[in-house]
Amino acid sequence: MWIKGLSFNLIILMVIPLLLTAQRKALPKVLDQEKPRDFIAQHYRQLAAEASQRQAIFGDSLSWQRERILLKQQIERASGLKHFSKLPLELKETGRVKESTYIIKNIRFQTRPGIYATANLYIPHGKGPFPGVIVTHGHWPDARRSALFQSVAQVLAKSGYVAMTIDAWGTGERCTQPEVQEYHGANLGASLLNVGQSLLGMQLTDNIRAVDLLCSLAEVDATRIGATGASGGGNQTMWLAAMDERVKAAVPVVSVGTFQSYIMNSNCVCELLPQGLTFTEEAAVLGLIAPRALKIFSANQDTNPAFFPTEMLKSFDRAQAFFAMEGAEDKLSYERFDTGHGYWPVMRDALLGWFDFQLKGQGMGEARKAPEVVPLPAKRLATYPNGRRENAVMGTATFCQLQGANLHKALLQELNTADDKRKALKGIIGEMEERKLKSVEQLGEENGWRKIALITSEGQHLPLLWYPAKEKTKAYRLFIHVGGKDSIPSQAIENSIKHGENIILLDLWGTGEQASAEARKIDGKLPDFHTLSRSAIWLGRTVIGEWMADLTLINTWLQQRGDVQVNIQAYKETAVAALLFSVWYKVDELILNDCPYSCRFDDREGIDFYNMAIYLPGILTWGDITFMAALSESKINFKHARSMSGNMLTAVKKQALEKELLLLKKQFSTANEVSFTD
Repeated sequence: MWIKGLSFNLIILMVIPLLLTAQRKALPKVLDQEKPRDFIAQHYRQLAAEASQRQAIFGDSLSWQRERILLKQQIERASGLKHFSKLPLELKETGRVKESTYIIKNIRFQTRPGIYATANLYIPHGKGPFPGVIVTHGHWPDARRSALFQSVAQVLAKSGYVAMTIDAWGTGERCTQPEVQEYHGANLGASLLNVGQSLLGMQLTDNIRAVDLLCSLAEVDATRIGATGASGGGNQTMWLAAMDERVKAAVPVVSVGTFQSYIMNSNCVCELLPQGLTFTEEAAVLGLIAPRALKIFSANQDTNPAFFPTEMLKSFDRAQAFFAMEGAEDKLSYERFDTGHGYWPVMRDALLGWFDFQLKGQGMGEARKAPEVVPLPAKRLATYPNGRRENAVMGTATFCQLQGANLHKALLQELNTADDKRKALKGIIGEMEERKLKSVEQLGEENGWRKIALITSEGQHLPLLWYPAKEKTKAYRLFIHVGGKDSIPSQAIENSIKHGENIILLDLWGTGEQASAEARKIDGKLPDFHTLSRSAIWLGRTVIGEWMADLTLINTWLQQRGDVQVNIQAYKETAVAALLFSVWYKVDELILNDCPYSCRFDDREGIDFYNMAIYLPGILTWGDITFMAALSESKINFKHARSMSGNMLTAVKKQALEKELLLLKKQFSTANEVSFTD
């Protein structure tokens, strides 16, 4: 026999996983798999369309002048934009490249107190002052030093412009490690949300400081400032021109579409304005540039639907009304190119002719042949060619660690009541759509599991499996997992069965049978919930808020069954939703498996331990996981609590958390049992 010679214990170790896997696979499906239906994709696109249509076109110039002030304030607040106009630039040149008609200076300068950005200045030979142009890059290797954006800067310098290229926040020489490139978006860029910032706002703050620097140079005419960039850099150009009136002419390239089209689409976190679609559309942001000059470049062969010329034209058509109210209809234009996504030579020709007209008063704006360019090796343009970067040139990881620590320290010194904290918390979670129960479908029974779907008035189907207790009991144990009910450990289910509880397995919004196939396809190699989290935040929502809405509905259904005792066993990201749910609703016991013990940034390594559903914009300006636990009245067991990077809770940290919980419970006048177990 094949088992001859194997010990009994070894056989058991081999067989048990097979049995557990078999049981996990045996869990029945609730919904009809022969009728695929992506409710989330449909619903979110509908919400985006409705939100887009709500954004008004103001009928007269006076009302627009009032609203544009308010809009700028809303953008500042939502993005986390900061102004540091009086902060010393502390410009430092670390090297230069001499060319026949211009020089390139490798520099760093101060953008925030104690924080520096890396950049290059391309300065023409000859007598200035010259027009100055900020060149913002997109997602290309080597960031500001990529051949593409070197080419744009060289064209400008050879044509009598001072060009400045700056590494966007978290890119180029501003990554976590000085010489190791990384993607600045996904979980890394989203980490800024927890400290009340956004990657968009970080970039915008930097770019406004770049304008400060250009305007300070003797070689630059501060009354003739332009901006241009492609893709994510084009997005930066638009926001910079909208928020800084010193920019007199702007050319965003392959980036303008509609905010509506960002929903359920593949865009970077650097293009995310939290709550953006609740108060504006891209046309109005373009309108903020009026009466200054704006020309939009689009590519007919672009492959990103958010940047299709058809989407650009929607915003362009609406933006015309804003320019008309400023008496500047002739300052807004667009051009389409038969190219793909990028900043192509034909676009540089068009840029040069248009900038010559707008910033030099030469020609009529028609394209002119740009000078030939020869990109240099990226290392020659490095601010720190040996990799020995100054500590003040920090990336997202260090910034979030420092900000999180400072916010936490300040919050522990505040005196707030539990009611105040609960009220403020609702704003952090975002808009929670009330799930109105329309009907309950009993879909049969399989292997002892009752298959049930709760149907909402919006058409959402919440699939659940119910394993009734053999003896009558009011105890219901609800299991939730970010991987759906098939990911719930079989042993946990078996233990609950042995304890004689009613068992409910629920697929939350975006998980299991409620998953959005379209979102997963768009995510590709990006972290799970990249598309759904971004889309939710644009709409003023959060994934955790969507989960809480599902939990509220399931709780309503359970309460209709009479006097019930609800216990929740949750895993990873869903554990935060369960904890927050218990802040307002009665839950007798919470078992939170692999739940973060803090929302503060821990370590760059392990950044993808949690997926992008975990983020709650501004949560660390409100409090942290300990604050949530102190506001709950449930018995809470944090089982295998972890940091945001998946590191296990240490004994020293456990003692600090327990001490902090005692302090907070005293402050909030609450009393519950909270434990941390392995």
